Parts: sequence; C-alpha cells; structure tokens
Amino acid sequence: MRALRGFFDFVVVLIFVTIGRAHHNDGETTRGIFTTTWPFAVGLLLAWLFLIKTKRGGWTFKSGVLVATVTTAVGMVLRVISGQGTATAFIFVALAFLLLGMLGWRLVGKVLVKRRAS
Repeated sequence: MRALRGFFDFVVVLIFVTIGRAHHNDGETTRGIFTTTWPFAVGLLLAWLFLIKTKRGGWTFKSGVLVATVTTAVGMVLRVISGQGTATAFIFVALAFLLLGMLGWRLVGKVLVKRRAS
C-alpha cells in the first residue's frame, strides 16, 4: 500500500511538470519532461525514504506536507546545481501545487475510506 501512496505523489509531480512545461511552451518531449522531473523525483524519493525510516505510512496530512516540502526544497536545490531556473515565483508555485496535489489525493482517499466504512 505504501508504494501506491508514493506512486500517487509521483503522479502529482508529473502533472505539475507537464502543466508547467505546456504553460511555458517548453514541449512535452520525453527528454524535456525527464529533465524537469528528475530533481523533484529525487526530492520525493528522499521524503519517502524518511517516512519509511521513521515508520510513517504517508497517509496523513502531516506526511503530505512533509513530502511536498521536501520534494520542493530538494528539487529546487538540484535545479540550481544542474543549471535549471528557480525564480522566486516558481518556488512558491511549485510548493503550492505540490501541497494541494499531495494533500488533495490524501483527502479524497480519506473520504473514500470513510464512505466504504459506513
């Protein structure tokens, strides 16, 4: 089940990257999407390794905030190191999108679990 939760977070990252690239007319080529995704994917992986090491399931909103924050922070640092842009507005947009997406699927999941239980 943990892998599925990590997958949902990764889907949020892919949606963020794809929308961003389309908005800036950067194209949705495989190489372009990979180039933009990998820094955030590394951040996401580090966040999930932390959740696993601390025996957290990744299902809570607190975990969602942690994953989105670490994903954004590590992603931005790696973008700087690799020569990609990190405008201040981009940092805030990335954090907001990842927070909304990663908390959003957790909220939907909790509602669905509650419905099934009743």
